[in-house]
Amino acid sequence: MCNERSKIILVTGGARSGKSTFAERLAMKISDARKAYIATAQIFDNEMAQRVELHRSRRGEEWITFESPFEAEKIISKIANDFEVILFDCVTIYISNFVCNFESLDDTKKIYSELQSVVEKLIDESKKINGTIIFVTNEVGGGIVPENKLARIFRDCAGIANQMIAKSADKVYLVTAGLAVDIKKLAVNI
Repeated sequence: MCNERSKIILVTGGARSGKSTFAERLAMKISDARKAYIATAQIFDNEMAQRVELHRSRRGEEWITFESPFEAEKIISKIANDFEVILFDCVTIYISNFVCNFESLDDTKKIYSELQSVVEKLIDESKKINGTIIFVTNEVGGGIVPENKLARIFRDCAGIANQMIAKSADKVYLVTAGLAVDIKKLAVNI
């Protein structure tokens, strides 16, 4: 059962839309206390190291970083009552780690089933926290259909994960050109 004080927020948008900056500012507005940052990226090259450093440089000493490219639900469970705000950045990199961990992409039914289990664990632990968790994610399905299987599976997995988290979220913000709109408030429920 969802803790009455818990709140799940999803911040989505395109690449370089300003979603991480918005999410960080939102976290600062929610609480002046220490905040947790769950980082999902794995650094494999200089370009990714520069991206990680950019994110780190924006955050002050009130942020405590937890690196979790896999099984982030365990980190959420461990720190659930230690922080008023947890920022999870980002879902799409977390999903990329998940997809790239498969030896074969032939059994898409198995991949999608396991994905749903992974995301359900994140959501279940998020509902137990004694504060707010902000998930940052990318909208990746707005372009053309990718030409290769890996990219199509990643796109589908990201879309499924985003829908699952959005359904459970109290608020969903779409960030475009640095501007955020609460799309859950505007959503039509059929």
